[in-house]
Amino acid sequence: MFRRYAAAAVLIGLVFSTAALNAHQGAADNFHLASVNAAVAYVDSDTLLQDKNADRPVPIASLTKLMMALVVMESGEPLTEWLAVLPRHKDAPNNAYSRIRIGSELRRSDMLRIALMSSENLAAYTLARHHPGGYNAFVADMNKKALTLGMSNSVFVDPTGLSERNRASASDVVKLVRAAIKHPQIGDYSTTRYFSARFRQPRYSLAYGNTNALVHRDSWGVSLSKTGYLTEAGRCLAMVSKITGKEVITVFLDSFGSRSPMGDAGRVKRWLTTGDSGEVAGAAKRYEQTKNAQYAEGSESMQATN
Repeated sequence: MFRRYAAAAVLIGLVFSTAALNAHQGAADNFHLASVNAAVAYVDSDTLLQDKNADRPVPIASLTKLMMALVVMESGEPLTEWLAVLPRHKDAPNNAYSRIRIGSELRRSDMLRIALMSSENLAAYTLARHHPGGYNAFVADMNKKALTLGMSNSVFVDPTGLSERNRASASDVVKLVRAAIKHPQIGDYSTTRYFSARFRQPRYSLAYGNTNALVHRDSWGVSLSKTGYLTEAGRCLAMVSKITGKEVITVFLDSFGSRSPMGDAGRVKRWLTTGDSGEVAGAAKRYEQTKNAQYAEGSESMQATN
């Protein structure tokens, strides 16, 4: 009797699982995003639920800091160590304004926290300067880690994301997020809502807030987050949030408008919940057409050069 009930339960489970899978497959035509490049996946699955130009290498701006954080955590250097903020040994690729005073000190853990939650570029730079072997060794370790993770469309030239030459595909960023979330500190630091960093020599404090508005909403259950922006990269977002009881990775690269990544997150949530993401604005569609044409032109120019 028990075996009969067990077999029936397994059969019912298979029926419901198949029905859910078919529902998502059937809803693929109802999936729309404003971002030019994107990938959606469950944390515990190697298969992408949805993708949009997911293998196209593009600038990723401050999403670079997720790889920076991974290298810091895997270096084994003590998070409690006080790090001095050093003058830049080379000019920043883009505007790198910071409120942090050169010469002051902050613990490695707090440097990492403000680099992730508030995208503090000088903090990310400082972490690289204090890496075993120095700044160049840090960048080399970023690229080594990318190869280890199978990020075949990725290259890193600086730890902050200020350079447009930091590039990855959306599918590669999914791999990066999967590796990063295995470190609880990265999830914790990146989703801190507000934080007051207390420096010494001289003693002062700076207040920081999270750059992802969804982190401040309990209903999203965000467990990892990183935003990014450069003119060349557009608006970017990598995030892990809980949707229908499962941990979901969403990666949006080159979004139109400051709120487009948040809008796309909402579209993914609606799609997973109802099977229909809803539409995107006409301006975002026109932006996507323009950017796709630019990517195609750039690819043709590269092929002609080779």
